[in-house]
Amino acid sequence: MKQLRFLVSLTNDDNDYQQEQAAAAEKAGRRLGVDVKIIHAGNDALAQSQQLLHYVQDSGVVRPDAIIFEPAGGTAFPQVARAAAAAGIGWVVLNHEVDYIMELRRQYKVPACAISSDHQEVGKIQGKQFAALLPNGGSILYIEGPANSSAAKDRTSGMNRMKPANVQVKSMRANWTEESAYRTVSSWLRLRTSQESRIDVVGAQDDSMAMGARKAFSEMSESDRAKWMKIPFIGCDGMPKTGQTWVRNGSLAATIFIRPNTDLAIEMLVDTIKNGTTLPDVKLTEPVSIPSLEELAGRAVKAAKV
Repeated sequence: MKQLRFLVSLTNDDNDYQQEQAAAAEKAGRRLGVDVKIIHAGNDALAQSQQLLHYVQDSGVVRPDAIIFEPAGGTAFPQVARAAAAAGIGWVVLNHEVDYIMELRRQYKVPACAISSDHQEVGKIQGKQFAALLPNGGSILYIEGPANSSAAKDRTSGMNRMKPANVQVKSMRANWTEESAYRTVSSWLRLRTSQESRIDVVGAQDDSMAMGARKAFSEMSESDRAKWMKIPFIGCDGMPKTGQTWVRNGSLAATIFIRPNTDLAIEMLVDTIKNGTTLPDVKLTEPVSIPSLEELAGRAVKAAKV
C-alpha cells in the first residue's frame, strides 16, 4: 500500500496547545509511517479555507489522503468539506461542533469524523475550580476565547452551569494567545472602573491567555501590583511544558489537561483506511483538573489561614 499523506491545518503556531497539536501529529506520523504536512492559519478563517481549497483543488499539488483541521473561525467549512470528500479526501474536524459528518460519509463514502475534547466538561471543571478556590464566594475576571468559537461557547456554558451562585463573573475576550489576553487585560486595567473592581480569581479559557493576563497585572504600579499578584490565576490546556510547569512553579494555581488530538485523528484514519474499521461520528476525549479539585480546595483552605 502506498504511503498515506495527511494534511494537518492548525489555527496558529504561537499557542502552546497548537504547538503540542503539531508535535503530536509529527510524532504519530513517524510512528505510523504517514507523510504528515502541517500548515497554520494565523487565526484567519478565510486564509484557512483558501489554504485547504488549494490542497483540494489545485492540480499542482499532491492531494492528501485526508485533511485534519482545527477551525480558526466559527465555521467548519462545509463547502470545503464537500469539495474534499468529492475528491476522495478524508475529513476530520478537531475541537469544533459539526453537523455535516454523516452527510459526508453517506454521500461520498469517505472517512470523516469529528474529534474533540468535551468542552462542556472543560467548563464544568473550571466552574468547580472556581468553587474550590472561593468557598465563600467572590468575583472572577474571566477571559473567554473568540465569540465565534464553539469551544469557547461550550466552556463558558459549562462553567456557568457549575460555578456557585455566589461567584460573580466579569467576562472579556481574547484570541487564544498570550499577547491577545495581555492587550485585553491591559486595556481594562487602564480604566478607572478596574481599580474599583474586586477580583478574587483570574480565570482564562487557555493557559496562554491566563499568562497574558498575569503579565498585564505584573506591569502595574508597585502598590497595585502587590495586591493583584496575590490573586490566583487559572487556565486550560495543561500542556506538560507550559501549563503543568506553570502550576508547579506557582505562576498558575490550576489548569485543565486537554490532550492533543491530532495523533488520535491520525491513528483512527490509518486504522479505518488500512483495516476498514468504522469511525465514530464524534469522538470525545476527557479533560482532567490539575491539581485535583480536592487538592485545590485544600490549598485554598491553607491559604485562607495564612
